[in-house]
Amino acid sequence: MKSIDEHIQKDQSEIQAAKNTGDDAKLRHLTDELKSLEEYKEHNPEDKHDPTSLELYCDANPEADECRVYDD
Repeated sequence: MKSIDEHIQKDQSEIQAAKNTGDDAKLRHLTDELKSLEEYKEHNPEDKHDPTSLELYCDANPEADECRVYDD
């Protein structure tokens, strides 16, 4: 994806497809991913790029060891 908006649109259409086929596992995964993308977009309105899974995780868990940034 080029932007977070494209990724959100893709997930929304895939959620509908998963509902239509009854794929509950895919539906749960996509719903969680969509929630994370929407929260990221809300917290970073100026950022338009498609965030990585690490960026999504760190946005939700800034205190996690994986997300710490050290100044030299």
